[in-house]
Amino acid sequence: MDSRFRVDLIAATPNPQQCVYAGMHQDYSEGFVAADSANWPEESKAGEICIKRLLAGERGHYGPLEHAQIVLNVGWFPHSVMQQARTHRVGVSFDVQSMRYTGDRICKAANDELELEEVFYLRPIGSYSDRQGKKYAYTEEQRYIDLELCRAAAARYRDLLAAGFAEEHARGILPFDYRQHFVVSFTLRAFLHFLDLRAKLDAQQEIRELCDLMWPHLQAWTPQFADWYEKSRLHKARLAP
Repeated sequence: MDSRFRVDLIAATPNPQQCVYAGMHQDYSEGFVAADSANWPEESKAGEICIKRLLAGERGHYGPLEHAQIVLNVGWFPHSVMQQARTHRVGVSFDVQSMRYTGDRICKAANDELELEEVFYLRPIGSYSDRQGKKYAYTEEQRYIDLELCRAAAARYRDLLAAGFAEEHARGILPFDYRQHFVVSFTLRAFLHFLDLRAKLDAQQEIRELCDLMWPHLQAWTPQFADWYEKSRLHKARLAP
């Protein structure tokens, strides 16, 4: 995994499994469930009850999971990850560096004020295969050529801006996989759906690594749901409801 890849927690529902429980409980309760919150099961027990009544046996009653929300800051991933992350209907909100207002780092890389690989992503040297199973090697020599292309593109971008070109015009000559930071918010349901789509074993390498970095946040936030998901759905490409 690239050493720069990073996922940090910004905010999260503090009692997510109780929130799911409250939503589920209101579905079949005569009373106003918040008035009885002192008698709700504690957080871990609430998670166990929700798993049993909503998800065990592939019941698939995912609606109450939408009441719990988490916000993450994702850093230094290539643009291709953002392209994949926003593909399909994931029910997720993103705010992403635009490369219209955030290109100063490219100029700094062109001027050797930042490492080139701080702003551009290239896969490490190694053996790879495409989705049809065809194997190939990405060698040191090939990677050097690609780094020099990135260097030339950064210099051209800098020079275009200096000549008065608009940022959205200049960015068109940049390599596709410049690095981007973004903030993303999930409901618990959307988080699990995203993992169904992107943690599967034939997904693009970099977005699987994003899922790997997201996973500990799910475990810390909703441990009972994470445990159930790991046993029943993780890496199995069962597309979520």
